[in-house]
Amino acid sequence: MERNVALRLMYNGTAYHGWQVQKNAISVAETLEKALAATVGHPVRVTGAGRTDAGVHAETYMANFRTTSRIPLDKLPLAVNTRLPDDIVVVRATQVPEGFNAIGSCLKKEYTYKIYNSRLGNPFYVNRAWFYPKHLDEAIMARAAEQFVGTHDFRAVRSVGTETKTTVRTVYYFDVARDGDLISCRVCANGFLYNMVRAMVGTIVYAAEGKLAPEDIPAILDSGNRTLAGPTVPPGGLYMTKLWYEEDV
Repeated sequence: MERNVALRLMYNGTAYHGWQVQKNAISVAETLEKALAATVGHPVRVTGAGRTDAGVHAETYMANFRTTSRIPLDKLPLAVNTRLPDDIVVVRATQVPEGFNAIGSCLKKEYTYKIYNSRLGNPFYVNRAWFYPKHLDEAIMARAAEQFVGTHDFRAVRSVGTETKTTVRTVYYFDVARDGDLISCRVCANGFLYNMVRAMVGTIVYAAEGKLAPEDIPAILDSGNRTLAGPTVPPGGLYMTKLWYEEDV
């Protein structure tokens, strides 16, 4: 009997060319599929919660796959982890209904972007936060971030990439907080466009630099013009941090 199994995992994305399987670059999905296939004894296709880019991390991530293997699900994470590199860890395996799909069943996602804002760099944050040496005023960044909350057309903050039916999304919150030298930008939405979070963070950094006013952001969104918003910030500071599903996975 075939089971649909959901895997909760976490990974450091530095060594990978993103989640998605690619012809000539190593990806998280391909690495996971090989480890799963060796564990369950048959070829495996995994569906992931989203296409994280090269160098992006996941404090939590969801994938599902189908298997005829009888291996108990409480034993599966340990068995797969022994076949995975140290930078990918399966945390939990759950049997889910036939119709469950890691991306299609996902209700909301939260990403966190981390900026190491100090005059001097920190070797422990290399590829794990964006080193930005000029002082940033997090209060201005927070004011700018608020402008993105709500249902809008987010064309102005996406890179041309995968085509989507609509560029309208709902952002539930976009919070900015500083803890010492580390600024964390947490954004939750019902879905994200290609590079959307990184472009939103680039835009609120532009606001802190005085290159635009927080109050300019609604007009930038209305324009749909990518060149009016801030730059796409580097991938190493981005983490998928929360996923919401109806199922307990």
